[in-house]
Amino acid sequence: MIPEDLRYSTDHEWVRTGAEGVVRIGITDYAQGALGDIVFVQLPGIGETIESGDSVGEVESTKSVSEIFSPLTGTVTAVNEALESAPELVNSDPYGDGWMFELELADQGALDELLDADAYADTIGEA
Repeated sequence: MIPEDLRYSTDHEWVRTGAEGVVRIGITDYAQGALGDIVFVQLPGIGETIESGDSVGEVESTKSVSEIFSPLTGTVTAVNEALESAPELVNSDPYGDGWMFELELADQGALDELLDADAYADTIGEA
């Protein structure tokens, strides 16, 4: 099930819009399923300025290590510290407790360039 209220990147990150230009970002259910059991998550630092497309961290699973890419440009305002001791939250609740970081957007209009749920479904072959 792909949540309708989120935006998506072709790199399998999701974006939930929040108040005052801040968004919450994580990886999709499709991505966590492809990775397998997640055992470690490395996240960007609070206050870090990142560009769309930048590698901002890593997700390590029992199968492989994959980079996390930022789908948007902005400044990191929060990270999900719970993932430090419980990285498996990304597997069990990728759209909820498994979120990764929050970003204050440099350009609110960039959200319009991301995929909606239907377009993301097409990307992963679930249309």
